[in-house]
Amino acid sequence: QLQLVESGGGLVQPGGSLRLSCAVSGSSLDIYSIGWIRQVPGKEREGISCISSSGDSIDFLDSLKGRFTISRDNAKNTVYLQMNSLKPEDTAVYYCAAAGLRCSILRVPEYYDFWGQGTQVTVSS
Repeated sequence: QLQLVESGGGLVQPGGSLRLSCAVSGSSLDIYSIGWIRQVPGKEREGISCISSSGDSIDFLDSLKGRFTISRDNAKNTVYLQMNSLKPEDTAVYYCAAAGLRCSILRVPEYYDFWGQGTQVTVSS
């Protein structure tokens, strides 16, 4: 059973940066696509980006392009989300998730098989 644990969330001022980490255990990371998804209370989950086992990535939200970057280190079984120029509207619970599917399919959060518990990101002055 694959297990994912997010870390790195917290409170940050507008314009600040955070790097989220997703530590994966229970299986080798290099056979899964890993994505980051966020959810604001009362709203649907939205896929942010996905990175394939080969390192190719897709960004799903045009509003985040240039500010958020996904990366992975298969040797460390960890996937990262670097978030820069954060805005109050980025406040949400951020999840990482895994699936044995292509990232092009994983625009829909419901297609992921394994999920972490989430980490809260709050952007506020």
